[in-house]
Amino acid sequence: MVFIDVCVGSSCHLTGAPEIVELIQKEVEKHHLEDEVVLSGCFCCGKCNRVGVSVKVDEEVYTGITRDNFRDFFENTIMTAIKNSEV
Repeated sequence: MVFIDVCVGSSCHLTGAPEIVELIQKEVEKHHLEDEVVLSGCFCCGKCNRVGVSVKVDEEVYTGITRDNFRDFFENTIMTAIKNSEV
């Protein structure tokens, strides 16, 4: 199981948190990962960035997630975490 927390604090909300949540939800559904992922929001990851959203995958925080780099983030970070959790 992979735990994903999307920061929904004021800074991340203003830089696209609702859109990132929606993109993650769509990818989880598209890949039928509903039983592999727990998606939730958090109010601050402690790594505010003026560009993009902070997303915590398990215990690692990633900053600057935007619509433009989302595909790479999902494939290289979230899918890798899912594959590693299956081992």
